Amino acid sequence: MAKAAAGTDNPATPTAVRIVVAGDRGTGKSSLIVTAATENFPANVPPLLPPTRLPEDFYPERVPITIIDTSSRPEDNSKVAEELKRADAVVLTYACDQPQTLDRLSTFWLPKLRQLEVKVPVIVVGCRLDLRDENQQVSLEQVMSPIMQQFREIETCIECSAFKHIQIPEVFYYAQKAVLHPTGPLFDQETQTLKDQCVRALKRIFILCDHDRDGALSDAELNDFQVKCFNAPLQPSEIVGVKRVVQEKLPEGVNERGLTLTGFLFLHALFIEKGRLETTWTVLRKFGYNNDIRLADELIPSPTKRTPDQSVEMTNEAIDFLRVTFDVFDSDEDGALRPRELDELFSTAPASPFSELPYTDAAERNAFGGLSLDGFLSQWALMTLLNPASTMENLIYIGYPGDVSSTIRVTRKRRLDRKKQQSERNVFQCFVFGPKKAGKSALLDSFLGRPFSDNYNPNTEERYAVNVVDQPGGIKKTLVLREIPEDGVSKLLSSKEALAACDIAVFVHDSSDELSWTRATQLLVEVASHGEDTGFEVPCLIVAAKDDMDSFPSAIQHSTRVSQDMGTEAPIPISTKLGDLNNLFRKIVSAAEHPHLSIPETEAGRSRKQYHRLINRSLMVVSVGAAVAIVGLAAYRVYAARKNASG
Repeated sequence: MAKAAAGTDNPATPTAVRIVVAGDRGTGKSSLIVTAATENFPANVPPLLPPTRLPEDFYPERVPITIIDTSSRPEDNSKVAEELKRADAVVLTYACDQPQTLDRLSTFWLPKLRQLEVKVPVIVVGCRLDLRDENQQVSLEQVMSPIMQQFREIETCIECSAFKHIQIPEVFYYAQKAVLHPTGPLFDQETQTLKDQCVRALKRIFILCDHDRDGALSDAELNDFQVKCFNAPLQPSEIVGVKRVVQEKLPEGVNERGLTLTGFLFLHALFIEKGRLETTWTVLRKFGYNNDIRLADELIPSPTKRTPDQSVEMTNEAIDFLRVTFDVFDSDEDGALRPRELDELFSTAPASPFSELPYTDAAERNAFGGLSLDGFLSQWALMTLLNPASTMENLIYIGYPGDVSSTIRVTRKRRLDRKKQQSERNVFQCFVFGPKKAGKSALLDSFLGRPFSDNYNPNTEERYAVNVVDQPGGIKKTLVLREIPEDGVSKLLSSKEALAACDIAVFVHDSSDELSWTRATQLLVEVASHGEDTGFEVPCLIVAAKDDMDSFPSAIQHSTRVSQDMGTEAPIPISTKLGDLNNLFRKIVSAAEHPHLSIPETEAGRSRKQYHRLINRSLMVVSVGAAVAIVGLAAYRVYAARKNASG
């Protein structure tokens, strides 16, 4: 695969290109490669060439090329497939004097590439041009147009002759160019417009270069941009010429302050239409973008290593930046980011991260779909908890000005929190367990301020809900509820570290249904046992949902017995239908803040503790007995020594 430069100003630029040549037997694959490398047509060509390397100065881009020949023998199909999967670009050959080999491109080779999921540029090359029948002359465009319509992965088509040295260097130049400067990520050929991903990246670059934030690139800013990207200044006459070209075609592309964003985007569309893709790619790579129009991995710090029972939170610096950003994009000043405002905020990112699962439906929104500041910060807190690298990447995209590694912090180990009897976290994750129809989803909905619904929609996938919980004294904590479907509990607990990320667990049951209670207590025992076995014990609370209905007979006796046997608090009654939540979310956060309390104890766990206490007591007796014996022996030796001395 194409290697990216490391330790340079341009980490996203490939430093080597691997081109695989494939096609039917007798279509001129090997002759094409030998002639390109040696500039001589070979009299005799072996059935399969070894990898052929073109030196880095072969083309102006100074990127070395390795060309891989492929076998035409059926028994080598698996080897050919492996080579194709490793390609940065594929050259598919057909013979100009054998029309059936052209047909095979669309019936065999191109479908094969799709089947192998080879998603790289394809260059279609008609070889043996000198042997084509002069009476069957047709234009290349006429022949290839229907194939290119069907297979958009074809970047370029070209005809050549190794024997007559016609367009041989151009074949691998176009293949290299398709890797270094591909059209696909930038431009939609059908609509003849820049692709959304490209527009987003160029918009971010424009904003970064608009130092005075006046919405236009002045002559000085344009010159700085030119020097950064191309290491050469623009002459005043050149700046005038650029703006004139834009203004003639698009008057709104230039104003009294300079080149507008619309004009900046128009220029790049113009470059691409004229085949100067290298210009736009040079700009993108100077600002760290790779071929997928995303920031190169090297530009995004790796999150600090952590143990399974540590979590990641945003720092105050990140939160302060997000508060300011929220205010900037709340254009109607209604205290909420509506969908269009949120889209504008993330218009310099590849996409809004909040439009994807599990974030898309995880925060409280108002009637217009708007996110309050608390909801906005909650979304970021959830993303940081689940994927801190994504938080850092998106902070870069939306313009965080400092070192992005300072935007996250790793929390203290949960085991240490239990020992200290206090958690310092600002974000708590609560696992929500319970049988079907217990009211888990209704609990998450109520947490997000959503109205109660009598309709039962079984949830088979895990789901998150996140919100800010106001604690006494004006303290705000972020609570993440993670709903675990009943059918997913066994899979979750199959991992030793399943509960490592859990600050607290709640067990929801339908207080009117004895079977629901029984299953909820079974789940409580399963989770508590798993915690005891792995050392990741968690505080647990029992929630008696549907308190607006009559409790099942003997509910009080059952709950009292479980509370006494396992050392848990009495079930907390709630009714999401009546909106009576009994301060549940505050109680969850309070229990999570004191991780040494509310930890259930199973009979097996209690027996294990009693056994350890017995062993420790025995060891203490033995050690005390040994100490007494040693002291007694020492005393006897002193006595004996004195007796001998007096004698």
